[in-house]
Amino acid sequence: MTRQASASARGPSLAWRLGFLYAALFLVVGCYLPYLPVWLKWRTLEPDQIAILLAAPLYVRIVFTPVISFAADRLGGRRLILMVLAWGSLGSFVLLWASAGFWQMLLAAILLAINWTTIMPLIETVAISGIRKSGLDYGRVRLWGSLSFIAASLGAGFVIQLWGPGAVMPLLLAATSLLVVGSYLVPRDLTSTASVAAAPTRRLRFRDAFALTHAPLFLLFLLAASMIQGSHALLYAFGSLHWRAQGYSGGTIGALWSIGVVAEVALFAMSGRVMAFAGTTRLMILAGLAATLRWSFLAIDPPLWATGLLQILHALSFGATHLAAIHFLTHAVPEDRAATAQGLYAAVVAGLVMGTVTILCGPLYRLLGGEAYGVMAVLAVIGAAAAVALRQRWHGGLVVVAQPQSAGEGGKTMPAS
Repeated sequence: MTRQASASARGPSLAWRLGFLYAALFLVVGCYLPYLPVWLKWRTLEPDQIAILLAAPLYVRIVFTPVISFAADRLGGRRLILMVLAWGSLGSFVLLWASAGFWQMLLAAILLAINWTTIMPLIETVAISGIRKSGLDYGRVRLWGSLSFIAASLGAGFVIQLWGPGAVMPLLLAATSLLVVGSYLVPRDLTSTASVAAAPTRRLRFRDAFALTHAPLFLLFLLAASMIQGSHALLYAFGSLHWRAQGYSGGTIGALWSIGVVAEVALFAMSGRVMAFAGTTRLMILAGLAATLRWSFLAIDPPLWATGLLQILHALSFGATHLAAIHFLTHAVPEDRAATAQGLYAAVVAGLVMGTVTILCGPLYRLLGGEAYGVMAVLAVIGAAAAVALRQRWHGGLVVVAQPQSAGEGGKTMPAS
């Protein structure tokens, strides 16, 4: 009773702390995602080199994100690891700024990846702990990240329009500094994996984590999410460059990115009702269909007004996929393996698949231009089909056996379909 009262009392404070952390994180993303390719081109790199620089960190994530995430679960010190990674990311951006030539930039990008790519899954793990322990509405906390992405993409677009692409890196350093501050605001007790039960618990073993990679439903989930999210690779790597080639200004490009995230904010603001109505797997199916529609029309280089309308579909193609994934991981994976599951998810979805597709986008874009979005539509169709298969097989329970203190957790509130 006392624990419930304490959780209820700290709820608003926890929501604001996590909201600030998400806001700081997506200030970085809002500068990095749309404009780092612009900065790299300003540094006279070719499209294939840009694709390699953007994809190499994604491959680094395949190895380091699961390892660091498993260490966070095993040691129980997620907050400390989060702070170290935030400082490491800041230093890595400084090195990337100071680098001269492709190879130095590649080394700096790999170092950045070691630090940066695990921050997101660790923050998501902290948010999942908030859902479990304090009854937080994930979407309402996560929307602060989306709002800050809007501010960053719009603001950076206008700054670049005024002062040129060279302004991208100072903006990234300022945003990452706020992320360092946000990492210190995370409560210690929320990031601990120690059991609140009186009974002792055994430490997480590698075999426990490895069991996730043999769970058929977890693998099917990874296939669905990775194909839908991976279909965004062309937009992330060459979307801004393609819009610049179409004659759009920096401010217009920033507005196009922001339109998608405004729609995403609307989805997250009513995420509780959306999840209660649609359920995890049905929402992911809808996301795959929306992504297919989005890329199919972008492949024909639509006019500006139509491009703006298609950007609204970002709420479904990305936002709904992410929301469904977080709820799947919350209810299908035991608490003791939460960070490990997030690490595997990031390694496969945002590492192996996104990295591979991003590398392929270099020659695809060079040969096909905007028509390469048609290939992205095919990936989205595959993801939607995998989500249909997941809906038929998963009914809301754990996909691996929990340790004794975690038994009964997961699959408690949200419908599976």
